Amino acid sequence: MSNPVSLHEWWPWYDKIIKELGYDPNKDQLAADILSRLISKRTIKLQNLKDSIFGRPVLLFGAGPSLEEDLQQLLKKDLFNKFLIVSADGATSALLKIAKITPNVIVSDLDGNIQDLLRANRLGSIMVIHGHGDNVPRLKRYIPRFRNIIGTTQIEPRSNVYNFGGFTDGDRAAFLMVGMGARCVILVGMDLGQAIGKYSKRKVRSIHTKILKLEICKDLLEWLVSKVDTPFYNITNHGDEIKGISRISSLELARLVI
Repeated sequence: MSNPVSLHEWWPWYDKIIKELGYDPNKDQLAADILSRLISKRTIKLQNLKDSIFGRPVLLFGAGPSLEEDLQQLLKKDLFNKFLIVSADGATSALLKIAKITPNVIVSDLDGNIQDLLRANRLGSIMVIHGHGDNVPRLKRYIPRFRNIIGTTQIEPRSNVYNFGGFTDGDRAAFLMVGMGARCVILVGMDLGQAIGKYSKRKVRSIHTKILKLEICKDLLEWLVSKVDTPFYNITNHGDEIKGISRISSLELARLVI
């Protein structure tokens, strides 16, 4: 299974992130160990995930302020059935409530609305659950209620727990899609600016830290697209430009899958 970046390439990013945010790599590694144990009987094979993604165009939904507007535009164009639907954590709630659509894949550290995540999982979503130093209590509490799980980490991989690169749910999903061989990736609801979307993490301890994480997400996406051949496009209505990713209209989006 190919990673879009090697761990050797990832470590300088990880070192920079933990220094900027004050994270403890030992706690991240402990979380990966715990996650590996918790999901041992709830996993699917990575090849099964790849089979569901390989060669398909992907709509990747972030939880930015543009998400609701972007969803309404896509619903008018009736394009959802042309794409694999992937949501980053809290974006799952908007897909369920506004579009009445269950994502094929959810990438989450379980910070979003847990009832919506559980509901989507019951309806068939594959859960790509991330372990890090801050979410161990949530892993222990909720993983027994999920099934069809793939585990991810930002530190050394473990059994059933992989490191494809990436840090936030949104950019980590993008790294995963490239690793699984997506035909192209279209970003939706990925504003990555100074505003925080209503479907983002419900309890934000520090606005400054949240904005810094969005900046890291943007930097990682720009790095990713500079390294890979997978085409990326952005149909987010507002927010920051992402270097190397063209912003396209919904009409141009339709042409991608004709």
